[in-house]
Amino acid sequence: MENNLQIIEYQPLYKDDFKRINVEWIETYFKIEPHDLEQLEAPEDIINGGGQIFLAKLGDEIVGTSALIHDGDGVYELAKMGVTPKAQGLGLGKKLCVKTIEEAKVRKAKSLYLVSNRSLTPAITMYSSIGFVEVPLKSNLYERGNIKMEYPI
Repeated sequence: MENNLQIIEYQPLYKDDFKRINVEWIETYFKIEPHDLEQLEAPEDIINGGGQIFLAKLGDEIVGTSALIHDGDGVYELAKMGVTPKAQGLGLGKKLCVKTIEEAKVRKAKSLYLVSNRSLTPAITMYSSIGFVEVPLKSNLYERGNIKMEYPI
């Protein structure tokens, strides 16, 4: 199955996949918030704003997403990270995360952070294993966010 896996850059034809995967995981654990809808309805805004979206493609199917969102001044957020239930456990989340970190470095990011929820233990464990460390969460766009982590660039 590993041979059929590709991490690819976003193209407009994957807009529905980007939305589907993110809606699926968010609705499983939380609720869709207005800021989610802004990003999911217009993923091209992420790219036009200096970011990038990556997709995990297994065979012919898109099964995972991650986004690198430019907040300005060299600050980037790792967001919209999700893998479909049937593709979980294959290490796709980690591959997407590493690819997103690599892209942040290429873009000369000054800092890279993410906001998550402590109830998502497998995700928090994976982020920690890659090198993200918890930092104080001062403000947050998402009601569900209760932990902020930064990657030492």
